[in-house]
Amino acid sequence: MDFSLTDDQKALSQAAADFARAELADHAAEWDATSHFPVDVIRRAGEAGFLGIYIPEERGGLGLSRLDASLIFEQLSQGCISTTAYLTIHNMVAWMVASWGSEALREQWVDRLVSGECLGCYCLTEPGAGSDAASLRTRAVREGDDYVISGSKMFISGAGANDVLVVMARTGDPDSGAGGISAILVPADAEGIGYGKNEEKMGWKSQPTRLVSFDAVRVPVGNRLGAEGEGFKLAMKGLDGGRLNIASCSLGAAQHALTLARNYLGERKQFGRELSSFQALQFKLADMATELVAARLMVRQAAWRLDQGDPEATAHCAMAKRFATDMGFTVCNEALQLHGGYGYLKEFPLERMVRDTRVHQILEGTNEIMRVIVARRLLADGVVESLQ
Repeated sequence: MDFSLTDDQKALSQAAADFARAELADHAAEWDATSHFPVDVIRRAGEAGFLGIYIPEERGGLGLSRLDASLIFEQLSQGCISTTAYLTIHNMVAWMVASWGSEALREQWVDRLVSGECLGCYCLTEPGAGSDAASLRTRAVREGDDYVISGSKMFISGAGANDVLVVMARTGDPDSGAGGISAILVPADAEGIGYGKNEEKMGWKSQPTRLVSFDAVRVPVGNRLGAEGEGFKLAMKGLDGGRLNIASCSLGAAQHALTLARNYLGERKQFGRELSSFQALQFKLADMATELVAARLMVRQAAWRLDQGDPEATAHCAMAKRFATDMGFTVCNEALQLHGGYGYLKEFPLERMVRDTRVHQILEGTNEIMRVIVARRLLADGVVESLQ
């Protein structure tokens, strides 16, 4: 059992760390303060290959594994959590189009998504369907060779600055549940699409978040991803990876926070000595590091299981997401506490890191839903035993 990274993985991590330092870290505070969506930097991320990380090479992507992607996102998020989180969403959209779109759809969109020429949004959540995503009400009614889409989506990252949306819409009967949902690619400028105001959020301010409405939006049936009625299944496949991606952003945030806390304890003096000499603070630092290492191992194991097609990968992704995002917020919050009043100032990055990591416990399935997913699997015969 070898837990070390390969030379290629070390090189990928270093490349992502270099990009984070050169393109993200020095601008993250300004983007947060001005709610600026750095499209130019996102496109440069495309030039570096970071917008098609696990898209096959023959489609223009890097063709990397989910474990490789986790390593990359962990490093990028140390530069800017919010912008990296959008990159994870865009990667998921591009992967879904590359995996389940028709050849014509792939030819039209994948290269442009991988390069950053076009930006993508993932549209599942609705004003009345969050955790219970299978109850979504957005409709796609077939009329000849077209779908006519009506409804709305909520909390859509990148909306209003995007070029394409992957929309989950009900193509079956109103009470058809998960089996009546299809995934449809919709150009962002299609007639009948409306974008709400950019929501004022606690964190993630370097990316816009808007309601997207569909008023009889007409798109060809050929824009469907996969078969009719497969949309919810595809959405959940996307979310397995999405949960690992956002967990990886939490790992990066926690690593950065731990580094800042360690440095501050060595520099700051109280009662005539460095804070790092106080055993109570040493214990706090040790706990932060221990939880980070534990979360990193969980995320990387879950990514490996997803790469291997393990039948229990979904449960492991849910466990890793729950643990890593709880840990990421806690470590950032503890690092802020160790900084005292300085941690609460916008001049220091920790208050932004606390705000940015808080939403990780909500999106890609709340951590309460992660517990539901895990518990349901544990109640199946033999699953508890398989955890050994």
